Amino acid sequence: MGEYKKYWWGLIAILIVTFSFLGWGGVEIYRTAPPIPDQFVDSNGQVIMTKEDILDGQSAWQRTGGQQLGSVLGHGAYQAPDWTADWLHRELVAWLDIKSNELYGVDYKAANEDQKAVLDAQVKKEYRGSAVDENNTVVLSQTRIEAMNEIAPYYMSVYGDDPEFQKTRENFAMKNNTITGEESRQRLTNFFFWTTWVASAERPGTEATYTNNWPHEPIIDNKPTTENIMWSVASVVFLIAGVGLLIWGWAFLRKEDDLEPKLVTPDADPLTKIALTPSQKALAKYGFLVVALFVFQVFIGGFVAHYTVEGQNFYGIPVADYFPYALVRTWHIQSALFWIATAFLMAGLFLTPIINGGKDPKFQKLGVDILWVALIIVCVGSFTSQYFALAEIMPAKYNFWFGHQGYEFIDLGRFWQILKWVGILIWLVLMSRGIMPAFKNKGDNNLLAIFFASVVCVGLFYGSGLFYGERTHLTIMEYWRWWVVHLWVEGFFEVFATVSLAFIFYNLGLVNKKIATASSIASAALFLLGGVPGTFHHLYFSGTTTPVMAIGASFSALEVVPLIVLGYEGYDHWSMQHKSPWMQKLKWPIMCFVAVAFWNMLGAGVFGFMINPPVSLFYLQGLNTTAVHSHAALFGVYGFLALGFVLLVMRYIRPDYVFSDKLMKTGFWMLNLGLVLMIATSLLPIGIFQAHASITEGLWYARSEGFLQQDFLVTLRWIRTFGDVVFIIGAVCVAWQVVKLTFAKPSDANYQPDSPINK
Repeated sequence: MGEYKKYWWGLIAILIVTFSFLGWGGVEIYRTAPPIPDQFVDSNGQVIMTKEDILDGQSAWQRTGGQQLGSVLGHGAYQAPDWTADWLHRELVAWLDIKSNELYGVDYKAANEDQKAVLDAQVKKEYRGSAVDENNTVVLSQTRIEAMNEIAPYYMSVYGDDPEFQKTRENFAMKNNTITGEESRQRLTNFFFWTTWVASAERPGTEATYTNNWPHEPIIDNKPTTENIMWSVASVVFLIAGVGLLIWGWAFLRKEDDLEPKLVTPDADPLTKIALTPSQKALAKYGFLVVALFVFQVFIGGFVAHYTVEGQNFYGIPVADYFPYALVRTWHIQSALFWIATAFLMAGLFLTPIINGGKDPKFQKLGVDILWVALIIVCVGSFTSQYFALAEIMPAKYNFWFGHQGYEFIDLGRFWQILKWVGILIWLVLMSRGIMPAFKNKGDNNLLAIFFASVVCVGLFYGSGLFYGERTHLTIMEYWRWWVVHLWVEGFFEVFATVSLAFIFYNLGLVNKKIATASSIASAALFLLGGVPGTFHHLYFSGTTTPVMAIGASFSALEVVPLIVLGYEGYDHWSMQHKSPWMQKLKWPIMCFVAVAFWNMLGAGVFGFMINPPVSLFYLQGLNTTAVHSHAALFGVYGFLALGFVLLVMRYIRPDYVFSDKLMKTGFWMLNLGLVLMIATSLLPIGIFQAHASITEGLWYARSEGFLQQDFLVTLRWIRTFGDVVFIIGAVCVAWQVVKLTFAKPSDANYQPDSPINK
């Protein structure tokens, strides 16, 4: 540890504390997950549905694409309804009408105020008081059973091909016969009902439902709990305190010897003095794979967006029966994860020979080639299997393992998920073979140590997505899913990226090693302080208890704190290109890193905290406000970071070639402008209108067919096309630059070995 002892001990202490919170919260989630009763019965003991019926329904829901077609408990796609909130509202309205006719001979709307007051009290008492008895059984009233039977045919018709609901399917971007078998559709309704029961029945010993009163539903008084409001206020206080302490520490605790000493910028690029190894030369095909998937992703993203205005057609062409919304949205998200992850793997593999003294470990190129083939097999195999699953060509019993898991971001079948992890472990082995020998070198190896630690975490933590199965409780599944989506991606990938950049800039002679090391360890500590227990902010309303909400709200507020300094980091990166003429060769990779700093502040910071406090997310979960954050953070941060890595590596493995400034300028600014247009002209305005509807009427209304098909909201979704087109042009320009470098020839115009910046 040496002179960095205080940084290392600080990081170790933070990891111990934060993973203790995450582990304790996991135990709490397993212990208090909402029950799946053995039976729901009527007052005579006749079985209405069993636990197996509900789990069968969960499997049927997964087979439809699950969270890629509408959402359940707030998690999933935004075009179709949140099935939990929608079923709950429809059932409550049906219950009120049935009971009103029974007592007063009129529908609920026709009853007088006194009669409505009686009905309101009864419906709230019945739904919130529904409890599991000592036999793990729930007794349902005859009125509730009648209400369930009244609304269930609607869902069976929507998921089928009933001509009466053709327009509804179009508005929900659902294909005809999403589920072909009537028995499977019946099972699906059992699962929807159970999520509704969880969202309306009070947790024993509390005055809140199992989902902390989510979704907002005035009929049964589902509104933010006192604890929700208290921890929301606390999260804002923690944010202000964290920002204040950061600024105070930055201003007063730094010592003069902590400041970076004046470095003499090298006259020539130090990395060009190291001969390219066979494994580094082999990385060109990784760059091609990255941009191929990137272009596929943005085109399919435009396809997905168009489904929100023409639910079953693409400019009049009926395509939904072959490429339904759930499938193309799955491909859109999965391809993003594939190309971003591949870019990170590419950057790591490029650094390995440099760390290893400028030479490849034995068989390194073979390993790089095998990994590339494995990535293609997993990508093509999982995409093809997902098509067969959603087309119901694949037998249902194979769906979870080979088809579609149904869980957003981890949609690929378990078999492909395991293969993907095997590929990441192969990368870890390839990285380790080059890094481990370097520890034998004398001198300061602390920067190497934090780099290797980040590599190990990236390699291992994807495996946390294997801790649930097809019939695992939904709440427990969400706990492990967010270990991958939040902790692996937003935590350890961010640390890996930060340390990689520090390592690259140190090797370029642009950053002092002491500063690079100290800032890398400190940045890792800051990111993980909020990032590890901040995982719980995704689980406020997934069936967890108040302590989980408290931990998530408190620590996730601190995730914003390190983003405050990203403006300085962005400027620092931007200024590097002016330190020496040869740095101009890295102008566009550096500009991508500048964009990362900006979008991290805006997308992850501003838009992230917009939906982060529990009281905010209570109303905004499942609305387009979430899509604002996800687009700005996923592409704005990780997308630009991945592109920066690819451009950086491609520039070094094609050292005699230069970037086309016109092509790169068009691509870079079009990507930024397109993302701004998507958000400012469509996603954010729609999200704001939805937020008003959710707060005033309830989530069911904000996601309903009647609300979303209003003319002005349809117009806003059409307007998004302009942003999509601009973004696609930018993507094609950047991709074409990488393709030109991949297949570069001496006859190309950008072959300029004598250019001053190549010296």
